[in-house]
Amino acid sequence: MITKSPQVGLALSGGGYRATAFHLGTLKKLYDMDLLKKVDVISTISGGSITGACYCSWEGDFNSFYNALYTGLQSKNVIREILLSWLGLRFLVLILIFFGAFYFLLTQWAWLFPIIIAVVIILLLKFQFYLFPISKRIEEIYNKFFFKKKTLGQLPEQPRLVIGSTNLQTARPFIFSRDMMQDSTYEFLDDPVRFKATNFPLARSIVASSCVPFAFTPVTIDKEFFKNEKDTELYHPILVDGGVYDNQGIHKVMQRGRYDCSCVISSDAGSGSSGELQYHNTIALLLETINVFMSRIKKAQMVSTVYDNARNIDKEVAYFSLGWDVENCISGFIRNLDKKQIIQTVINSHQLKAEWIAEPKKYQAEITAHLQERMGYSTINKPTESEKMIARSVSTNLTSLRRIQVDCLIKQAEALTELQIKLYCPFLFLTK
Repeated sequence: MITKSPQVGLALSGGGYRATAFHLGTLKKLYDMDLLKKVDVISTISGGSITGACYCSWEGDFNSFYNALYTGLQSKNVIREILLSWLGLRFLVLILIFFGAFYFLLTQWAWLFPIIIAVVIILLLKFQFYLFPISKRIEEIYNKFFFKKKTLGQLPEQPRLVIGSTNLQTARPFIFSRDMMQDSTYEFLDDPVRFKATNFPLARSIVASSCVPFAFTPVTIDKEFFKNEKDTELYHPILVDGGVYDNQGIHKVMQRGRYDCSCVISSDAGSGSSGELQYHNTIALLLETINVFMSRIKKAQMVSTVYDNARNIDKEVAYFSLGWDVENCISGFIRNLDKKQIIQTVINSHQLKAEWIAEPKKYQAEITAHLQERMGYSTINKPTESEKMIARSVSTNLTSLRRIQVDCLIKQAEALTELQIKLYCPFLFLTK
């Protein structure tokens, strides 16, 4: 008889507002299944950090949180706020100067044209982050929209929120939680570097987690948040999007340590590749190249933490992605069974016959019928093909979404969450 449930971790991936909406559906389904209260650790990245931080910092009940974020995703446009601020005005002035320089080509002052262009380029290359401190402005917007100047110390003890970013100085994750900010490189020095987490702005940690390179200004840690100010002379954390290191948010809850969980739910808002790449300029091509790097990191993580889990880690891991079809999840389970990628406790919980386990492909129809009945597959509210298409077509920026986009993302997340948890995390139900 099980007397104590395993520590449960929930990983929420990056992906802008698309991820925020998709993960809202994940939380809603966990709540409806009476499982959300069992989550001990929520590990988040980028857009997933908005969902996780809004949920953990919310002071009302779940339904009021859900309604607030649901409507907020349709009305709170971060990009519009930036463009309508003094920052947007400053950018507009620079653009006018740049294109205004072409006027001189038509006058006797044509020699001024290359000088003005050169000055503009030098200013951008040398002083971009000073002229356009976008991350500071986004922190203000996040506080206005979501966090009301709350600090990390105001987060609850349960569930424990772990917000992930990437530290360029060490090429390691830098995490934020209720009572700790840390990078393992700093933590294990002979003379460890310590930080003060309690009063650190929650919104700033979300900015660090979602600080997309080339778009946002890197986030730094002010002297006041170092426990020993002398450390600021040697150590200068430079924080960017957590997805550069771990776009799933799954790293912390899978590795041994203070956040290690024996049961992990991984909600991935990646929509997959359409196979049609658009690169009309160097910057677009560079971004596509970065996407390839991040995709390789993601695939390597999935192999080590999900697919090789049965051999290496022996955890219950329910992973699902926006790009998946719920109709294929049971057949995917059977393929994993055939490849010996399902842990024994999960196999036992589903009461599969010995001959089925020995030859899953031969008995695929029987296993499918058995699991569909056990999972209540027919009762799951599955999205239509057009709803899936709408959900997957949502881009990964921070502009407000249309209601139908939010609804489709939530519906897709709810269906995948329910089925994958039932398939891969049966202990959550045995210990309810």
